[in-house]
Amino acid sequence: MRRFLLAAAAPLVLLSACASDPAGRRAPETYSLSPYGMFLAGQAALNDGRSDDAARFFAQANAHADTDVVVGERAFTAAVLAGDIEKAVQIAPTGPQVSEATNRLARLTEAVEHLADGKGKPARELLTGDDISFPHRGVAALLAPWAAAMAGDTEGSLVRPQVRGDRIVDYFGQLGRASLFERARRYDEAETDFKAAASTASSEMAILAYGGFLERRNRRPDAIVLYDTLLAQEPMSLPVAAARARAAAGKAAPPALTLRQGAAQAMLAPAATMLQAKQTQLSLVYLRLALRLDPDRDQAWVMVGDIMQTTGDSVAARAAYAKPKPGSPEYAGAQAKLAWTYQSDKDPESALRLARAAAASGDVDARMTLADLLRANEHYGEAVEVLGGLIQGSKTPDWRLYYSRGVAFERLGRWPEAETDLQAALKLRPDEPELLNYLGYTWIDRGERLPEAMAMVEKAVAANPRSGAMIDSLGWAHYRMGDFKKAVERLEQAVELEAGDPEINNHLGDAYWMVGRKDEAVFQWRRVLTLDPDARIKADVEAKLASGLGPKRQIAGQ
Repeated sequence: MRRFLLAAAAPLVLLSACASDPAGRRAPETYSLSPYGMFLAGQAALNDGRSDDAARFFAQANAHADTDVVVGERAFTAAVLAGDIEKAVQIAPTGPQVSEATNRLARLTEAVEHLADGKGKPARELLTGDDISFPHRGVAALLAPWAAAMAGDTEGSLVRPQVRGDRIVDYFGQLGRASLFERARRYDEAETDFKAAASTASSEMAILAYGGFLERRNRRPDAIVLYDTLLAQEPMSLPVAAARARAAAGKAAPPALTLRQGAAQAMLAPAATMLQAKQTQLSLVYLRLALRLDPDRDQAWVMVGDIMQTTGDSVAARAAYAKPKPGSPEYAGAQAKLAWTYQSDKDPESALRLARAAAASGDVDARMTLADLLRANEHYGEAVEVLGGLIQGSKTPDWRLYYSRGVAFERLGRWPEAETDLQAALKLRPDEPELLNYLGYTWIDRGERLPEAMAMVEKAVAANPRSGAMIDSLGWAHYRMGDFKKAVERLEQAVELEAGDPEINNHLGDAYWMVGRKDEAVFQWRRVLTLDPDARIKADVEAKLASGLGPKRQIAGQ
């Protein structure tokens, strides 16, 4: 079956979590529950990723004098996840009954609050003691030099943090030390560390940090060369593109990081690492702590929005995505993701309104998002126009642009143009499974170039053997070539993997009919009608059930 599963078609999804109210409705402000009932409600909200509601429920349960220590721990954790760090420090539970995990997080939270208040000495004492250990040892090591600098210990701040076996601490510790060397006006040593960090891993953060340093040292041409080097590898990097434009225009260099900003930046890498490891709550904790130190850290707000949207909390996601201000490198991308929250909540008008406004800025990602939303809402003609502008304006168009426009052309019934675009995408990306499957299935469904299409789909299935959609394509290829027995085998596999897909079930019904299993075919077609099929599939199934004659199309050429 055709399926458009392009990464650019939806906001970043890196987490797994329970979904909450899809409409993003919030719990009422007042409750008449017992303390235990409020605890249960808070736990349910926490499990659903609704941090604000969880914090409110737990706080009310925790207000009772006879509260169990577990309620206090949950109230503290929920306050951190909701971003109310000041309150979290105030209600952090103490005593021998408190779990060690809560004690460790409480110490880290208290240290961050001291940093936010400009109190480096007590923050450093907490961060360098033995009380903060797994899983926060790396974060504490990265924060400690900034606390030392805040405490006035310049030499202590320049000691490179290390945690045995922790590459994140090793790399970002060097990057942080570069900034602290610059702060200490030891520019040669600062450049050594900046350059080493940028050379070791040409990350966006390292390039921006080193480039900013070069601009502040009145070395704009060197900064431009650095920015161009990364843009050659990652042409879609908006922050680096913005930095290059600033340097080329001779505008003021970005200021060096303040101590609070530096400490906040130090927490982003551990947060991203936890995000990749699907440790959602821990990533959110680090992001909330970073934002306590630097509320204008737009990259952190976008990451918070990604987490909240993934957990189903559209209201919190929208609040986070709304934080980046116009002119910020993250603004257009955040607005695009904001639009997708409305699409997810079945409000396409709001989604398209926001997407069109973001695309008007000319931002490439925002225009791609508009095209994806137009396609998702079946505005294929307008999607073709937007994608055509992107292709025309790019020196080296991304294969995904051709793929997206090819899909839109195909849905408009403009097959020759669709085929041209899909083949152009395939030439740029010959081993891409989704592309192989889409073009291969379309040829199969049209009864064209069947041997070539079969080989393409087989290649896609080999790359994704657990994809029901791709196995369906292979089964449908056998069907269209007249091998109905083999078609049944493959299509049954596909249904097992994606039992709720109406098109796969419809294909299986057709295959059953052709091998004489007509009762099973009828059952399968009736099942399709319960799976919310689109108008085309629904009409096909209803016609087969009404006529009792089975599928019209059997093998290629018929």
